[in-house]
Parts: sequence; structure tokens; C-alpha cells
Amino acid sequence: MGNSQAVIETRGLSKRYRGGQLAVDGLDLTVPSGSIFGFLGPNGSGKTTTIRMLMGLIEPTSGTARVLGSPMPRAGRTVLPQVGALIEGPALYGFLSGRDNLVRYDSADPTADPRTRASRVAHALDRVGLAAASGKKARAYSLGMKQRLGLAAALLQPRKLLVLDEPTNGLDPQGMREIRALVRELAADGTTVFLSSHLLDEIEQVCTHAAVMTRGRLVVQGEVAELSAGNRGRLAVTTPDPADAARLLKERGIADVTVDGDRVTGEVPPDDVELAELNAALVHGGVRVRAFGVERASLEDAFVALTGEGFDVAG
Repeated sequence: MGNSQAVIETRGLSKRYRGGQLAVDGLDLTVPSGSIFGFLGPNGSGKTTTIRMLMGLIEPTSGTARVLGSPMPRAGRTVLPQVGALIEGPALYGFLSGRDNLVRYDSADPTADPRTRASRVAHALDRVGLAAASGKKARAYSLGMKQRLGLAAALLQPRKLLVLDEPTNGLDPQGMREIRALVRELAADGTTVFLSSHLLDEIEQVCTHAAVMTRGRLVVQGEVAELSAGNRGRLAVTTPDPADAARLLKERGIADVTVDGDRVTGEVPPDDVELAELNAALVHGGVRVRAFGVERASLEDAFVALTGEGFDVAG
């Protein structure tokens, strides 16, 4: 049935809430084994509803979802012990320390051996950089520390799949870097990571594959490198003489030339046009060139090209 290498596979997955709002509309998603899969979309695009269906927290209105090869929510009891999840922020006991919260989580797991609990908890705290703060009460934790503690809870046992909903919410840049490094490390150990985010930059830096949701529908999915490669980037010139630069580029056959302040951009010329000669022609024509080169297409460019709409990159 389906793709045996898919860790998550949905077919026609839909969720309609009372009042008729279609939160997820006919989703066909395939998450390959061993991937770091970015599930991307603006807030309100249906990402969390999808994750809740995958984890068996809510029933789909129609369609099917398979996780680790088994149907959800029906096979939840066998599937969920193999899945670590951090969804909509961690649920913590504020009056307990970070360490005691993890002990509580671990003792709720019927498969966890109580004899090795202390070392499991210590290792999970260490992995997310909370060992030094493990004795502090959770209510004194910053938002970023709470996110890390939630991640530690998801890492108490070895997992085949880790599902993270906006894992860097509330983290400072250093914390974001640490979580990204941890995600890469987990993937290198063989865990498939399914990561939802509204931050394009985050997906681009850490994910091997991605899917884009907008208004409840899947727009595109595939390898991140391929999604970006469909868009060749732009030729960019920075100059105090933008009008002259634009005119000369057009004369040289560069298409779609646009001027924005001291920046002139255009389509990347075909391979038989030597970029160095183009630069020399600008200088020869009296254009003072401060910067010249091809800007790599970002995932954002690709998504704007694919969806025909802008993307709320900051959230």
C-alpha cells in the first residue's frame, strides 16, 4: 500500500470544522524516510490542523493518513510510542523544575524503563542545552527555554519520527542555531524530522524536502534544492548610475530589467553571455559599478513564482 519509504503519507486528507470552514482541503503529502521535511505556510494555512490529524488528536473529515506505514488515528497505540512530538508549544508543570517535568513525562510512558530514567532525562536535558537550568522551576523559564524543554521531552526515547510544530518560536538567534544543529544531528542518526514553520529562512537552512500549504491546500512539495533550482536567480548591479546601467543592460539583451534605488536587477543572461564582459561593458559605458553578480534564487523567490503570491516571511 502506497510508498514503503514514506514515513508520512496522506491521500485526500481534509478537515472541515463546524460552520463549514475547510481548514485542510484534499491533502496528498509524502514525507520520505530519513528526510528533514519542512512543512511551510503562513499562520492559518492549515499546518497545525494537519499535524493534529497525523498525530490522531483530531479525526479527519475525509481522506486517509498513514504514519510509519500504519493508518492514523486507528493505529495510534502502536505508532505514537515511536513518534516524538512538540505541537503548539509544550505543556509544562510550572511548579516543577525542568528535570522533574521530564521525569513526569518519562514515567507516563509505559515503554520507559524506570531504572534508566535518570540517565535518560539527563541526556535529553544535555542535548537541548538545559543541563545547567534543569533545577529551575519551569514557570521561571523563558519562552525559548520552554521550547527546549518540550523538545527534550520529545527526545526522551529514540524516535523514528520527530514532529515539531514551530520549534524555534520565541528563541533568540543563538537558540535557533542550536535547535537547527540538533535537528541535523537527529536526522544524521536516522530520525525523520517533520518540521512546520512559517519562516522560509529556517526551512531553507535545515530541510532536505519541503511542502507549502496556503489556505488549506498543498501548493507544491519536493526537494528543497529542486524547488529553488526552478528559479535561476537575478543578475544584480549596485551603482550610483542606475538609469544608465538599466539602459546598457537592455541594449545587451537582458530581459526584465528593474530599477530600485541604486540597485538594477534583470534576468540572468543565457550561458553563452560572459558575465565579466557584461560588467566590462557597463564600466566602459561610464557606469560606476559598486557591486555586480548573480543572486542565487531563494526558496522565497521559488514560492512566489510557484504560488503567484508573496509570502509572509517574518510571520
